[in-house]
Amino acid sequence: MKLLIFGYGYSARYLVAELAATPGSVRVTTRSPDKAAQAAAEGLTPRIFPGTDMADDIAWASHILITAGPEDGQDPVLAHAREAIAAHAKRLDWVGYLSTTGVYGDHGGAWVDEATPLTPSTERGRARVAAEAAWMELYHQHGLPLHIFRLAGIYGPGRGPFEKVRDGTARRIIKPDQVFSRIHVADIAQVLIASMARPDPGAAYNLCDDDPAPPQDVIAYAATLLGLPEPPAIPFDQASLSPMAASFYAESKRVDNRRIKADLGVRLRYPDYRTGLAALLKQERER
Repeated sequence: MKLLIFGYGYSARYLVAELAATPGSVRVTTRSPDKAAQAAAEGLTPRIFPGTDMADDIAWASHILITAGPEDGQDPVLAHAREAIAAHAKRLDWVGYLSTTGVYGDHGGAWVDEATPLTPSTERGRARVAAEAAWMELYHQHGLPLHIFRLAGIYGPGRGPFEKVRDGTARRIIKPDQVFSRIHVADIAQVLIASMARPDPGAAYNLCDDDPAPPQDVIAYAATLLGLPEPPAIPFDQASLSPMAASFYAESKRVDNRRIKADLGVRLRYPDYRTGLAALLKQERER
Protein backbone atom coordinates (compact mmCIF):
# COMPACT_ATOMS: atom_id res chain seq x y z
CA MET A 1 0.00 0.00 0.00
CA LYS A 2 1.15 3.51 -0.86
CA LEU A 3 -0.89 5.88 1.30
CA LEU A 4 -1.24 9.61 0.69
CA ILE A 5 -2.91 11.58 3.50
CA PHE A 6 -4.17 15.11 2.93
CA GLY A 7 -4.08 16.66 6.42
CA TYR A 8 -1.78 14.98 8.91
CA GLY A 9 -3.77 15.66 12.06
CA TYR A 10 -4.93 13.77 15.13
CA SER A 11 -6.87 10.94 13.48
CA ALA A 12 -4.33 10.52 10.67
CA ARG A 13 -1.46 10.17 13.14
CA TYR A 14 -3.28 7.41 14.96
CA LEU A 15 -4.03 5.61 11.70
CA VAL A 16 -0.38 5.71 10.64
CA ALA A 17 0.67 4.32 14.02
CA GLU A 18 -1.87 1.51 13.72
CA LEU A 19 -0.69 0.64 10.21
CA ALA A 20 2.95 0.42 11.32
CA ALA A 21 3.77 1.26 7.72
CA THR A 22 7.22 0.79 6.27
CA PRO A 23 9.35 3.91 5.72
CA GLY A 24 8.55 5.59 2.42
CA SER A 25 5.08 4.08 2.11
CA VAL A 26 3.18 7.03 3.59
CA ARG A 27 3.15 10.61 2.32
CA VAL A 28 1.34 13.33 4.26
CA THR A 29 0.48 16.98 3.83
CA THR A 30 0.60 19.78 6.36
CA ARG A 31 0.56 23.56 6.25
CA SER A 32 3.35 23.89 8.82
CA PRO A 33 7.08 23.47 8.07
CA ASP A 34 7.58 22.47 11.71
CA LYS A 35 4.97 19.71 11.43
CA ALA A 36 6.50 18.63 8.14
CA ALA A 37 9.88 18.26 9.86
CA GLN A 38 8.24 16.23 12.63
CA ALA A 39 6.56 13.96 10.07
CA ALA A 40 9.89 13.42 8.32
CA ALA A 41 11.44 12.46 11.66
CA GLU A 42 8.69 9.83 12.01
CA GLY A 43 9.75 8.24 8.72
CA LEU A 44 7.03 9.83 6.60
CA THR A 45 7.36 11.88 3.41
CA PRO A 46 5.84 15.31 4.06
CA ARG A 47 4.52 17.92 1.66
CA ILE A 48 3.49 21.50 2.36
CA PHE A 49 -0.06 21.84 1.07
CA PRO A 50 -1.52 24.01 -0.29
CA GLY A 51 1.64 25.23 -1.96
CA THR A 52 2.99 22.03 -3.47
CA ASP A 53 1.89 20.49 -6.78
CA MET A 54 0.57 17.11 -5.63
CA ALA A 55 0.22 15.52 -9.07
CA ASP A 56 3.26 13.24 -8.69
CA ASP A 57 2.17 12.16 -5.20
CA ILE A 58 -1.33 11.36 -6.43
CA ALA A 59 0.15 9.37 -9.31
CA TRP A 60 2.31 7.47 -6.79
CA ALA A 61 -0.50 6.60 -4.35
CA SER A 62 -2.65 3.50 -4.25
CA HIS A 63 -4.73 4.80 -1.31
CA ILE A 64 -5.71 8.40 -0.46
CA LEU A 65 -7.21 9.66 2.79
CA ILE A 66 -8.62 13.18 3.03
CA THR A 67 -8.92 14.54 6.56
CA ALA A 68 -8.73 18.24 5.66
CA GLY A 69 -12.05 20.01 6.17
CA PRO A 70 -13.67 22.76 4.11
CA GLU A 71 -12.22 26.26 4.26
CA ASP A 72 -14.49 29.21 3.50
CA GLY A 73 -17.03 26.69 2.26
CA GLN A 74 -14.63 25.07 -0.21
CA ASP A 75 -12.82 21.74 -0.09
CA PRO A 76 -9.08 22.57 -0.22
CA VAL A 77 -8.02 19.27 -1.81
CA LEU A 78 -10.51 19.54 -4.65
CA ALA A 79 -9.69 23.21 -5.07
CA HIS A 80 -6.02 22.44 -5.73
CA ALA A 81 -5.84 18.81 -6.88
CA ARG A 82 -9.17 17.81 -8.42
CA GLU A 83 -7.83 17.33 -11.96
CA ALA A 84 -4.95 15.13 -10.82
CA ILE A 85 -7.26 12.99 -8.69
CA ALA A 86 -9.77 12.65 -11.52
CA ALA A 87 -6.98 11.64 -13.92
CA HIS A 88 -5.92 8.77 -11.65
CA ALA A 89 -9.35 7.87 -10.26
CA LYS A 90 -9.71 4.43 -11.82
CA ARG A 91 -6.14 3.41 -10.95
CA LEU A 92 -6.57 4.05 -7.20
CA ASP A 93 -7.54 1.18 -4.90
CA TRP A 94 -9.27 3.22 -2.18
CA VAL A 95 -10.09 6.81 -1.27
CA GLY A 96 -11.50 7.88 2.10
CA TYR A 97 -13.04 11.22 3.00
CA LEU A 98 -13.51 12.09 6.67
CA SER A 99 -16.76 14.01 7.12
CA THR A 100 -18.93 14.59 10.19
CA THR A 101 -22.26 13.47 11.61
CA GLY A 102 -23.09 17.18 11.56
CA VAL A 103 -24.35 16.61 8.01
CA TYR A 104 -27.55 15.14 9.49
CA GLY A 105 -28.49 18.27 11.42
CA ASP A 106 -30.79 18.30 14.44
CA HIS A 107 -33.15 15.38 15.05
CA GLY A 108 -34.27 16.14 18.59
CA GLY A 109 -32.45 13.15 20.00
CA ALA A 110 -33.87 10.68 17.47
CA TRP A 111 -31.77 8.05 15.71
CA VAL A 112 -30.12 8.69 12.34
CA ASP A 113 -28.35 6.28 9.99
CA GLU A 114 -26.56 6.57 6.65
CA ALA A 115 -29.88 6.69 4.78
CA THR A 116 -31.15 9.69 6.77
CA PRO A 117 -31.52 12.81 4.57
CA LEU A 118 -28.72 15.35 5.03
CA THR A 119 -30.32 18.43 6.60
CA PRO A 120 -27.50 20.31 8.38
CA SER A 121 -28.40 23.22 10.61
CA THR A 122 -24.95 24.86 10.89
CA GLU A 123 -22.61 26.49 8.37
CA ARG A 124 -19.99 23.82 9.11
CA GLY A 125 -22.52 21.09 8.42
CA ARG A 126 -23.62 22.69 5.16
CA ALA A 127 -20.00 23.00 4.03
CA ARG A 128 -19.50 19.30 4.73
CA VAL A 129 -22.59 18.33 2.74
CA ALA A 130 -21.28 20.37 -0.19
CA ALA A 131 -17.84 18.73 0.13
CA GLU A 132 -19.36 15.23 0.24
CA ALA A 133 -21.35 16.01 -2.90
CA ALA A 134 -18.27 17.32 -4.70
CA TRP A 135 -16.31 14.17 -3.87
CA MET A 136 -19.24 11.99 -4.91
CA GLU A 137 -19.18 13.71 -8.32
CA LEU A 138 -15.72 12.22 -8.84
CA TYR A 139 -17.09 8.81 -7.91
CA HIS A 140 -19.98 9.09 -10.37
CA GLN A 141 -18.10 10.80 -13.21
CA HIS A 142 -14.65 9.24 -12.99
CA GLY A 143 -15.02 6.02 -10.99
CA LEU A 144 -13.13 7.30 -7.95
CA PRO A 145 -13.21 4.50 -5.31
CA LEU A 146 -14.63 6.88 -2.71
CA HIS A 147 -15.72 6.03 0.84
CA ILE A 148 -17.26 8.66 3.13
CA PHE A 149 -16.82 8.40 6.89
CA ARG A 150 -19.09 10.55 9.06
CA LEU A 151 -17.35 11.00 12.39
CA ALA A 152 -18.99 11.77 15.71
CA GLY A 153 -17.11 13.70 18.41
CA ILE A 154 -13.53 12.43 18.60
CA TYR A 155 -11.71 11.66 21.83
CA GLY A 156 -8.60 9.71 22.74
CA PRO A 157 -5.10 10.18 24.17
CA GLY A 158 -4.59 13.88 24.85
CA ARG A 159 -8.24 14.59 24.03
CA GLY A 160 -10.19 13.63 27.08
CA PRO A 161 -12.03 15.57 29.83
CA PHE A 162 -9.57 14.74 32.61
CA GLU A 163 -7.42 17.88 32.45
CA LYS A 164 -10.40 20.22 32.76
CA VAL A 165 -11.90 18.17 35.57
CA ARG A 166 -8.58 18.27 37.44
CA ASP A 167 -8.03 22.01 37.02
CA GLY A 168 -11.61 22.90 37.92
CA THR A 169 -12.63 24.37 34.56
CA ALA A 170 -14.97 21.53 33.55
CA ARG A 171 -18.69 22.27 33.62
CA ARG A 172 -21.72 20.03 33.33
CA ILE A 173 -23.86 22.03 30.93
CA ILE A 174 -27.46 20.90 31.14
CA LYS A 175 -29.72 21.13 28.13
CA PRO A 176 -32.80 18.88 28.40
CA ASP A 177 -32.84 15.96 25.96
CA GLN A 178 -29.38 16.84 24.59
CA VAL A 179 -27.32 13.83 23.51
CA PHE A 180 -24.09 13.48 21.55
CA SER A 181 -22.44 10.53 19.88
CA ARG A 182 -18.66 10.10 20.13
CA ILE A 183 -15.86 7.87 18.86
CA HIS A 184 -12.45 6.88 20.21
CA VAL A 185 -9.64 7.65 17.77
CA ALA A 186 -8.50 4.01 17.92
CA ASP A 187 -11.86 2.93 16.56
CA ILE A 188 -11.60 5.48 13.75
CA ALA A 189 -8.31 3.88 12.75
CA GLN A 190 -9.66 0.35 12.82
CA VAL A 191 -12.69 1.28 10.71
CA LEU A 192 -10.47 2.90 8.07
CA ILE A 193 -8.19 -0.14 7.96
CA ALA A 194 -11.21 -2.46 7.70
CA SER A 195 -12.58 -0.39 4.82
CA MET A 196 -9.25 -0.53 2.98
CA ALA A 197 -9.44 -4.31 3.25
CA ARG A 198 -13.08 -4.38 2.03
CA PRO A 199 -13.50 -1.56 -0.50
CA ASP A 200 -17.08 -0.62 -1.40
CA PRO A 201 -16.87 2.53 -3.54
CA GLY A 202 -19.72 4.96 -3.02
CA ALA A 203 -20.42 3.78 0.54
CA ALA A 204 -20.90 6.05 3.55
CA TYR A 205 -20.32 4.97 7.12
CA ASN A 206 -21.18 6.47 10.50
CA LEU A 207 -18.26 6.29 12.93
CA CYS A 208 -19.49 6.41 16.52
CA ASP A 209 -19.78 4.19 19.55
CA ASP A 210 -22.84 2.32 20.81
CA ASP A 211 -23.87 4.77 23.53
CA PRO A 212 -25.02 8.29 22.63
CA ALA A 213 -25.08 10.18 25.91
CA PRO A 214 -25.68 13.60 27.46
CA PRO A 215 -22.38 15.52 27.67
CA GLN A 216 -22.83 16.18 31.39
CA ASP A 217 -22.83 12.41 32.04
CA VAL A 218 -19.41 12.07 30.42
CA ILE A 219 -17.96 14.85 32.58
CA ALA A 220 -19.49 13.35 35.71
CA TYR A 221 -18.03 9.93 34.93
CA ALA A 222 -14.58 11.42 34.34
CA ALA A 223 -14.78 13.03 37.78
CA THR A 224 -15.81 9.72 39.31
CA LEU A 225 -12.81 7.98 37.74
CA LEU A 226 -10.51 10.66 39.17
CA GLY A 227 -12.13 10.49 42.59
CA LEU A 228 -13.10 14.16 42.38
CA PRO A 229 -16.41 15.93 42.99
CA GLU A 230 -18.71 16.37 40.03
CA PRO A 231 -18.20 19.75 38.33
CA PRO A 232 -21.05 22.21 38.80
CA ALA A 233 -24.23 21.83 36.77
CA ILE A 234 -25.04 24.93 34.71
CA PRO A 235 -28.23 25.41 32.66
CA PHE A 236 -27.47 25.80 28.96
CA ASP A 237 -29.02 29.27 28.77
CA GLN A 238 -26.67 30.45 31.53
CA ALA A 239 -23.47 28.84 30.22
CA SER A 240 -22.07 31.79 28.22
CA LEU A 241 -20.63 29.52 25.55
CA SER A 242 -18.58 30.67 22.59
CA PRO A 243 -20.42 30.63 19.24
CA MET A 244 -18.46 27.52 18.24
CA ALA A 245 -19.29 25.67 21.47
CA ALA A 246 -22.92 26.74 21.36
CA SER A 247 -23.26 25.44 17.80
CA PHE A 248 -22.61 21.90 19.02
CA TYR A 249 -25.63 22.18 21.30
CA ALA A 250 -27.80 23.28 18.36
CA GLU A 251 -28.08 19.64 17.28
CA SER A 252 -29.13 16.53 19.19
CA LYS A 253 -29.24 13.06 17.67
CA ARG A 254 -28.36 9.45 18.26
CA VAL A 255 -26.15 8.06 15.51
CA ASP A 256 -26.55 4.46 14.36
CA ASN A 257 -23.28 2.56 13.76
CA ARG A 258 -24.58 -0.81 12.59
CA ARG A 259 -23.15 -0.51 9.07
CA ILE A 260 -19.51 -0.56 10.19
CA LYS A 261 -20.23 -3.78 12.05
CA ALA A 262 -22.34 -5.51 9.39
CA ASP A 263 -20.38 -4.42 6.32
CA LEU A 264 -16.83 -4.14 7.66
CA GLY A 265 -16.87 -6.67 10.50
CA VAL A 266 -15.75 -4.05 13.01
CA ARG A 267 -15.94 -4.80 16.71
CA LEU A 268 -15.44 -1.57 18.60
CA ARG A 269 -12.59 -1.51 21.07
CA TYR A 270 -14.38 1.21 23.04
CA PRO A 271 -18.14 0.69 22.60
CA ASP A 272 -19.07 3.42 25.08
CA TYR A 273 -17.52 6.42 26.80
CA ARG A 274 -17.09 4.53 30.07
CA THR A 275 -14.73 1.93 28.63
CA GLY A 276 -12.99 4.59 26.59
CA LEU A 277 -12.38 6.98 29.48
CA ALA A 278 -11.30 4.20 31.84
CA ALA A 279 -8.74 3.03 29.26
CA LEU A 280 -7.45 6.57 28.72
CA LEU A 281 -6.92 7.09 32.43
CA LYS A 282 -5.20 3.71 32.77
CA GLN A 283 -2.85 4.58 29.88
CA GLU A 284 -2.17 8.00 31.37
CA ARG A 285 -1.26 6.55 34.74
CA GLU A 286 0.96 3.87 33.18
CA ARG A 287 2.91 6.58 31.36
